[in-house]
This record gives sequence, structure tokens and C-alpha cells, in this order.
Amino acid sequence: MSTEAPPETDVGRWHRLDRRMLLIRPVLDVVKSLPVLIGTVILGQGNGWEWFGLGVTALTVLVGVSHVLTSRYRVADGQVEWTTGLLLRKHRAIPLDRIRTVDVTSEPKHRLFSLSAVRIGTGRHSLAQGAGNDQLVLDAVSQTEAHRLRTVLLHRKEISPEAETKPPEQVVAEVDRKWVRYAPFTLSGLAVVGAMFAAVWHFAHQLNIAPENVGPLRDLLDDLANTALWLIVVVAAFGLLVVVSLLSVGGYVLSFWNFKLTRESEGTLHVRRGLITTRSVSIEEERLRGVEVKEPLPLRIAGGARLTAIAGGLREGKGGDKGGGLLLPPAPVGRVHEVAAEVLRENFDPATVPLNRHPRRALTRRLTRAVGGVLLLAAALFGLAWIDFLPSWMWQVALGLVPFAALVGWDRYRNLGHAIVGRYLVSRSGSLARATVAIRREGLTGVVVSRSFFQRRAGLITVTAPIAAGKGGYQVVDVGESAGLAMAERAAPGLLTPFLRRDAQR
Repeated sequence: MSTEAPPETDVGRWHRLDRRMLLIRPVLDVVKSLPVLIGTVILGQGNGWEWFGLGVTALTVLVGVSHVLTSRYRVADGQVEWTTGLLLRKHRAIPLDRIRTVDVTSEPKHRLFSLSAVRIGTGRHSLAQGAGNDQLVLDAVSQTEAHRLRTVLLHRKEISPEAETKPPEQVVAEVDRKWVRYAPFTLSGLAVVGAMFAAVWHFAHQLNIAPENVGPLRDLLDDLANTALWLIVVVAAFGLLVVVSLLSVGGYVLSFWNFKLTRESEGTLHVRRGLITTRSVSIEEERLRGVEVKEPLPLRIAGGARLTAIAGGLREGKGGDKGGGLLLPPAPVGRVHEVAAEVLRENFDPATVPLNRHPRRALTRRLTRAVGGVLLLAAALFGLAWIDFLPSWMWQVALGLVPFAALVGWDRYRNLGHAIVGRYLVSRSGSLARATVAIRREGLTGVVVSRSFFQRRAGLITVTAPIAAGKGGYQVVDVGESAGLAMAERAAPGLLTPFLRRDAQR
């Protein structure tokens, strides 16, 4: 049994989640409860703890089923309402004019029954807390209903569920299969390898399994004991590189299969992507506050970059919450620049505009922090080696990283810059993770000027541009005091004028 999208005459009526979720939710809840269930059965050993595990599992299943049966939603009176709960009732209402994005995701559990999860983003941000999000999630609706909700919530107009025609779209960008060559340079596979290693290590520790007690591992350790150290390092590094590259390529294909960025006639950017888990994100262009070009060092060396949107309501968390604002996956940097200009509807590329350089004093700060940090590490390792706690080669290796640290510090200064181009404030910073940000000045909620003790001595300041989108605020770091104040005045005209006059009178 399924809940179909209501006809036009049903506007304002309460609708339930799709009942087909009742075939999925109990199974998922049982799987989530398996650690508790297995643990209590193993520890129980006839003393009754196994019944506790069964009770917890049954309660989890009942809560999940209750959520599906009692959840209702409607769009009426200029707001979307949602209510759920059997013993403890919850009710939420979000005005339609606060809705910024609609994120439609279909995980394998949804695709089994042609369902989707609709996440309604409102874009509540605060500078103190960063890019928080306040979302309403309808985790089981039909794909037809998901399309209807996206149109109603973003474009404020109802459609018939039988309508098969879609509004015309302008294709802005599509994924090119050749772009998969940039996947190994994202190092995303390294995180997978780290997580797998940590999981295996944790379970081995819990089960009191030592590597030297496992037959194949014991033989491998014995062979390594008779192998030169440099050969072990080379083989291990090569093997890790191959595994990370394969995992990165696999992740790229799974995440960005059939990626397409389009612009709808109603003024909405629409992103669709995914192979096993499909995702569809809609962003109102009126709510778009800018773009960010991200160039991690390995990707930058390979001539690639990625593009993300700065808009309210986007999911900026980790795991499944990450990537809601992605406008272009790792791709050639030239293509990223073209898409950035197309998305902003400007005749300039924010990532290539000439930027104002920062004072040489900013270079001194970056070299001091980069080289000083490595020297402190080397000194600490030397002290531990002096008391025979660590081998001496460790502090020598750390000391050998000083030239690399100096190069990173110089590159961080070389990438520093800012400019005001038209209605945009453009800034660039970073070396290992370089980012170029272009944000609309009319979207700024203020200007924050700050400086540390060492910045005061160097005559530098940091200007933060708060904005109700993205990270909640973007910084122009280590800019000269006079240039920084002039930039802040241009970015938000009249906001700093009283303070500048007061300083002048002093």
C-alpha cells in the first residue's frame, strides 16, 4: 500500500509517509540493534541479560514503526507543517519564505520501493556556531510526491501528480568520464583505509587478538624482520598508493555517476548525481550567496579543482550530510572556472580575477608559524630521544621537514589575496587546501574586524564577512590595517564609517 501525491484539490490536507517504509524500517532497526543484541547474548550466559537485549531491540523497532505510522505533513497557510509521535507528540512548522533548499535523496533502501527522502533546508546560520543547519526531513515519500514537494516548496505552485512534463532546463555542466583521473588526487580513499584499519584494530583489541598470534600475519612479520627497512617503506608506500587510488576511483564513480547541473526556468539550480544512492539538490538562485573554488594541494598539482555553492540551507556536515552544495566534482580547473562564472551569471571568473597582495609582514607570520611549528616538534622529539624514550632518527626526520615547512609558508603567503569586483567580495587563502571564495556583498550581515597580539605588532588585521550561508563567515586574514578597513568599508558601505571617524578624531 502506498500514499500517492495528492491532487490539486488536496492542497492543505495532511499526508502520511509512504506505508511501504514499514517493510524496510523494522529490518534497519534490527540491524542497528545487532551490537546490543549480540553483546547481551554473549554476556548473558543464562543470567537474563539476553532478554534485556531482546527488549531493547523490540523497543527500537516499535519506535521506528510508530514514527512511520504517526508522521504527517502538509503545506498550508504559507508554511510546511510536520507532526509525529504517539506518546510524545512533536510538531514543527516552517514558513515557506524561509525555505532555501530541497534535497531529495534515494538510498538503496528507498530505491527498492521507488521512495525518496526529502530534506527541507531553512538556512539558519550563526557566526558563533558556524554553518549549522535546521532541516525538516520526510524520510519516506514516493518519487512523484518528492517531485511535487520540490516544486511546491521552491516555486510556490502546485502540480498534478499525473503530469509527466517537466519544466525546461538549461544544462550548465555534466560529468565527463575522463574526470575520474582526478579521483586519486582527492585522497578520499585514504580516509576509507584509515577507517578500515581503525575498525580492524578495535575489534582485534576487543577480542584480545595479537597480530603475532595470527598465522599469516606471523609469517609476514617474520619475513619483514629479514628485509631492509628502506624496501619495506617503498613497498608499503606503493601498496598504500594503489589501494587509496582504487578506493578513490570507486568512490568517485559511486558519488558522481550521471552528475548533471542544470538551471530551471523558475530560477533554480538543480544538481543530480549518484549511482547506488541517488541525490537531487535544488538551490534557489535568489538564495545563492556565492561560490567557493576548492583546490587541495594534490588536486591542484594535477590541475584540478571542485566547485561548491554558498547558499543557506545546504547540508555542511560530515558523512551523508556532506556535499549538499557541490556544483561540480573534481574536474579540470579551467572547466571549474567556466561553471563558476555561469552559475553567478557574471562575465568574469571569480577564481581568476587579479587580487590585491597582502603586506610582506604576512609572509613573516606564515614562515614563522610553519617553520616554528616544525622546529618545536623536532625539539620535543630530541628531548624524548635524549632520555632514550624515542629513537634519535625521529627528530632528525622532523628537522629535515624544515625546508618543506618553509615552502608551505611561502606558498600560503603567495596565495593570500582579496578584491572587490562588482557586487562580489573575493578572497583566497590556504596552501595545502587552497580556497577561493566569492560572496555577494548584499548578503553580508555585517563586518567583523579583529587582530591578535602579534597582528597588532605587525600592523595586520583579519576581516570576517558574516553571511547567512556556507560556513557562516569568511575571513580575509593578515591584511594591512588601512587596506583591510578600506576593503571592509567598500564591502559594507557606511557600516564602519562612525568608527573610522571616531578614530580620526582621536
